[in-house]
Amino acid sequence: MLALGIDPGTAICGYGLVDMQGSRLKAIEYGAILTSPQMRPQDRLLKIHRELTDIIQKYKPDVMGVEQLFFNRNVTTAIPVGQARGIVLLTAAENQIELVERTPLQIKQSVVGFGRASKEQVIYMVTKLLHLPEPPKPDDVADALAVAICTTHCMNSLAWRNKL
Repeated sequence: MLALGIDPGTAICGYGLVDMQGSRLKAIEYGAILTSPQMRPQDRLLKIHRELTDIIQKYKPDVMGVEQLFFNRNVTTAIPVGQARGIVLLTAAENQIELVERTPLQIKQSVVGFGRASKEQVIYMVTKLLHLPEPPKPDDVADALAVAICTTHCMNSLAWRNKL
């Protein structure tokens, strides 16, 4: 099963493709879609849409996972993140990909075993679970890989398979 994990953002939209064969996880591709603050907001969203569509068409993932929007202090950043997340959902719908949405707490629980894990703990576990030569950068890419790992765990669960 090939899962595409997304950490939505307007400036940096992290993505990671993780393949699960039995209980073995393997990173297939990962990176970030970057946009410039000098771009018009609609052009930033269009760039995310186009590049994400290209990734989907190239790798043909079985499922896409995306982090649910969570904010507690900065409403200003929540709006552009919400817009980027909307583009991610639209792109999944256009490509008829099953979508799994998880909270940051659920993702950390799945990857680290502790829902309140630190950013460093998540990066460490993503690096170890996927046998990466070095921690993925920027952090948004590590987060996207964590979403993909969580998505494979979710899709592998009996409850989720029964839902489908």
